[in-house]
Amino acid sequence: MSPAAERARPAGPTPAKTVPSEETVLLDRVGRLGRITLNRPRAINALDHAMVRRMAAALAEWEHDDDVAVVVVTGAGERGLCAGGDIRAVRADALEGGHASRDFWRDEYLLNARIADYPKTYVAIMDGVVMGGGVGVSAHGDIRIVTERSAVAMPETGIGFVPDVGGTYLLSRAPGELGTHLALTAGAIGAADAILCGLADHFVPAERLPALLGELAADDPAEVLARHARPAPAGELARRRAWIDACYAADTVEEIVDRLLGSGEPAAKEAAEVIAAKSPTALKVTLASLRRARRLGSLGAVLDQEYRVSCASLSTHDLVEGIRAQVVDKDRDPRWSPASLAEVTEADVAAFFAPPADRELGLG
Repeated sequence: MSPAAERARPAGPTPAKTVPSEETVLLDRVGRLGRITLNRPRAINALDHAMVRRMAAALAEWEHDDDVAVVVVTGAGERGLCAGGDIRAVRADALEGGHASRDFWRDEYLLNARIADYPKTYVAIMDGVVMGGGVGVSAHGDIRIVTERSAVAMPETGIGFVPDVGGTYLLSRAPGELGTHLALTAGAIGAADAILCGLADHFVPAERLPALLGELAADDPAEVLARHARPAPAGELARRRAWIDACYAADTVEEIVDRLLGSGEPAAKEAAEVIAAKSPTALKVTLASLRRARRLGSLGAVLDQEYRVSCASLSTHDLVEGIRAQVVDKDRDPRWSPASLAEVTEADVAAFFAPPADRELGLG
């Protein structure tokens, strides 16, 4: 679970309450609907390797089941769909060499690609916290539903990591420089802004989700959405586009920060201060990843790139230190190394994009 997820827990129940179970992914068939429920509510349904494998197996089975027309993914409990990957486990594994994390990311990214190409309608209920890996199992789907409780983010730079699970693909295609802003600040956004940025499609009030889910079992998804979707409450990013696009169009993180500080906008100055607290290395690699993702074109090619970057991150100081500070010790005082943007060289950044020592992901 990301530290951002802990701070963004929404109030109120979700429609995905389940009875206690040792199964971390619950599978159910109702009419024409195959339902996947992520079931680690105490961890806001943070993903581990077994959960990824179980989701992949369910999708493979239902793909060839003529009685399943629609697949929907929801999260158990009262706080959200999914807070991301199990980063405590990633840190522990990184300290032991990172082999398990490489295997986990390989299967996770393959799952993200499978969701994007799935031949049946894939519906994601992005209610509550949806961060990191939670974005990966939802925002690549066909129908992505947000509510007034949604808090959507790619919070990786705050733990010395870089957006993955196809996050750099999605953010690089957001209007203007909105994706760059979200990636560098690691900020959470609500329903309207998620739709604006291309991370979601429809706003449905949370109180209507139980009825929507029930109707998906029998009716066409487009007809169900027509009955339940509503205009989203106003967001913040549309009115900030002018300074966001002007500041984040710069070629370096240093220049982006300078433009933010010099823009005269209080919100831009706040963004600069937020960025200054993130890992300098992660910030520079994130910006490079986004710019490269724009040129790569396909999700598969971007996931290949993200796999390289993620594997390289396992041997860095900042990933281990960031998770320690934010999630393990919770002192919120990471000691980044290098400690400043000026100390992160072009060669340091380029090293993250080198092929991994063992094997490529191989999607592009």
